[in-house]
Amino acid sequence: MKCIGLIGGMSWESTVLYYKVLNEEVKNILGGFNSAKCLLQSVNFEEIELHQRTNEWEKCAYILNNAAKNLEKAGADLIILCTNTMHKVSDLLLQDVNIPFLHIADMTADEILKEKINIVGLLGTKYTMSEDFYKSKLIKRGIDVIVPDEQDQNIINEIIYSELCNGVIKSSSRQEYIRVIDKMIKNGVQGIILGCTEIGLLIKQKDILARVFDTTIIHAKKAVEFALKR
Repeated sequence: MKCIGLIGGMSWESTVLYYKVLNEEVKNILGGFNSAKCLLQSVNFEEIELHQRTNEWEKCAYILNNAAKNLEKAGADLIILCTNTMHKVSDLLLQDVNIPFLHIADMTADEILKEKINIVGLLGTKYTMSEDFYKSKLIKRGIDVIVPDEQDQNIINEIIYSELCNGVIKSSSRQEYIRVIDKMIKNGVQGIILGCTEIGLLIKQKDILARVFDTTIIHAKKAVEFALKR
């Protein structure tokens, strides 16, 4: 079994789910007392969020690059970044890092295509929804990506940062997400990407009619698949 290196803490609430899924998946596959070999480098989200807000993405990348190097030095065989948004700086994060990196959008695209779906709605932070660093990975694989309008993007983003990243789960916010998702379904989307690792804390498959792609669960399971590959 390879050792999975996790860069977490963005936010820690979703990193907890990564750890849970990694271990459950290893146990499901191998049985017995088997659990995941993993290392966690958890950053201070206060610093990351400040640099996001002030558009100092290079500073975010510096923090995450140091985390990746620490994981490699500590013996990790691969790295996963436990957040969608910070894949914006994945190229800088990987400078002088010599172990495999599993990009969350690539892993999600694999699952979407496996389901023979080619039109998806993307929910996430305003950075993930409005910029191309994430969507371009899907588009290159032949997947059409629809995002909410600007007003709904602001609502989605505000709920992520003010509630979900603080462990606050509100039924009223769930209804807002469902409203936005229903609009996208009416526009022809066949699946919904929960493109922020916290959204899965709020929205489940039972809440909506379209196929849900929870990136946290997908990413963690793909990491286990890689770690157990011979």
